Amino acid sequence: MGCETSPGIAMTATLAALLIFLLPLAYSPGPGNMVFAAMGARHGVWGTWRASLGYHAATWAVTLAIGFGFDAALVERPGIARAVQLLGALYVLWLAARLWRAGAVRNAPETVPAMGFVGGAVLLVFNPKAYMIIALMFTQFAQAPGLGTMGVATVFTLNNMLAFALWAAVGATLTRLWSNPDAGTWLNRGLAVMLAAVALWMALG
Repeated sequence: MGCETSPGIAMTATLAALLIFLLPLAYSPGPGNMVFAAMGARHGVWGTWRASLGYHAATWAVTLAIGFGFDAALVERPGIARAVQLLGALYVLWLAARLWRAGAVRNAPETVPAMGFVGGAVLLVFNPKAYMIIALMFTQFAQAPGLGTMGVATVFTLNNMLAFALWAAVGATLTRLWSNPDAGTWLNRGLAVMLAAVALWMALG
């Protein structure tokens, strides 16, 4: 008789494989990470938590929808996917423009208010790159034993939330290193250019 793998071992193996798979996708520079790095630079790590909750509530919902087959609808209607892609690029470009006009990092915090829950959710909805990563993930783990669609969506969301917090901390660290008002202005403009490049990448991708 062959040995059967216990459910606990199967789940642990799937979880380990999923986290290894997600490591380069979640922690490398991308649209979401760069936006949260810029917000962390402007408002600190705690200033990003409402937007992070909104983004990741939407992440969890979209991941479940794709896991249960929503991605097929986007494949059948490429015009909708393209429209979402362009709207996302415009949204990130708008954020870049506001950051460029903000001036020094601490001189005018009201110029760039911290993004709220809804803004974070909108950022995810208008980020079709996230849809592609989620769809790619499910090509590898849809049938993997132990976690199921709900478990995969939850692990993906929590791991992504940690990545965003780390990038926000990187942004906050940059702010401390560039605390001089003139230097802070150039930091903001550098981050704005970075976000504009992200918007271009989203539009052309």
